[in-house]
Amino acid sequence: MNFATLDRILQEAVPTVAPAVVCRVEQAGQLLYEGCYGWLNPMLKTQPVTPETLFDLASLTKLFTATACLRLHDAGKLALDQPLARWLPAFAGERPIGETEDPLEKVVQPPHPRWADKGPVDATTVTLRQLLTHTSGLPAWRSVYLACGPAPARGPAHRAEILRRQQAGLQALVQYPFAYPPGQSYLYSDIGLMLLGMALARCNDDVSLAETLAEWVMEPLGLQACFNPPVILWDQVAPTEYCPWRERRLRGEVHDENGAGLGGIAGHAGLFGTGADLCRLGRLYLAGGEGLLQPETVAESCRVQVEVDEPGAPLRTRLHAEPAAAIRRGLGWMLRSGAEPSCSLAFGPRSFGHTGFTGTSLWCDPDRELAVALLTNRVYHGRDPAAITRLRPAVHEAVIAALS
Repeated sequence: MNFATLDRILQEAVPTVAPAVVCRVEQAGQLLYEGCYGWLNPMLKTQPVTPETLFDLASLTKLFTATACLRLHDAGKLALDQPLARWLPAFAGERPIGETEDPLEKVVQPPHPRWADKGPVDATTVTLRQLLTHTSGLPAWRSVYLACGPAPARGPAHRAEILRRQQAGLQALVQYPFAYPPGQSYLYSDIGLMLLGMALARCNDDVSLAETLAEWVMEPLGLQACFNPPVILWDQVAPTEYCPWRERRLRGEVHDENGAGLGGIAGHAGLFGTGADLCRLGRLYLAGGEGLLQPETVAESCRVQVEVDEPGAPLRTRLHAEPAAAIRRGLGWMLRSGAEPSCSLAFGPRSFGHTGFTGTSLWCDPDRELAVALLTNRVYHGRDPAAITRLRPAVHEAVIAALS
């Protein structure tokens, strides 16, 4: 195996794509490659990136939330087709189909014309399965953080402050209009995963999702991934963007505003972790559950649950074995889809993974028993996705070329 091309691609990504980059490649649980590039202080070129560098995982947090949900399902503590309102009673009731909000521009948008007159929606019909497949009807994003209080101060938050923010966030989350009727379309929804995380904590009688993930995911898998890393670890954390709301560059604090508003603990974003953490999670699924998940649950999570030609379009009623649709989802997982997937077409058609807004990703190819974690802090430079969109498939193509 020759990883020279991959090494060159990653070296050239610093600092133009991101000032800090880690790529880890495992096959059948064996480490084949781990490259670390760049600096945690790119201005002074000090604190070189190492395998222990913690990155803001952004939406890869959703995979840990989904895994906890599936483990609780296998333990008989919940059912995937249960209503969300079973665990969050305040979510029940009728709500209109109404305005949504663009997650990047944070501007209010009218409902999609296809669904505008299809309300009201009975929120009691929304299930945990629909949250996992992003077919719940909930909007992609809303400015939840504005309902949670002022911008959080730098440094560790008191437990009481985190709980206050979580409660204020929940009050806002259960009132937003829907974007479409549940089960009729697909829209990738941070809102849905925030609510799922809160429901799992209630199901497990925990104060917050942090305790739930620790019990059902982190400790059984031996992971160091965590919410709100302690101050003593901040020197190991890759910094992200300057945040106008918080008026500082972020390091050791979640980049996502809604995650920060909720006290740093949320089902959609907030975890910090390493490449080893991500590959270990991938191996759980590649190895059929390892006794922590039922093999049938693993197979169902990586099977096509949803196909759609574009966000907001009606769901396809006949699912395909090949990745023909522009968007295909499992339970929590993205599945390789469309003509230009972020894992590249070099990865097999049964591949599953996820991406994170800060420049992170995990992709697994079950036919090769392969897991590839790519961690960057690309938002250090801002939110333009063009560079990371080019880097991701190039990295995965180079990995497959090295294995060949």
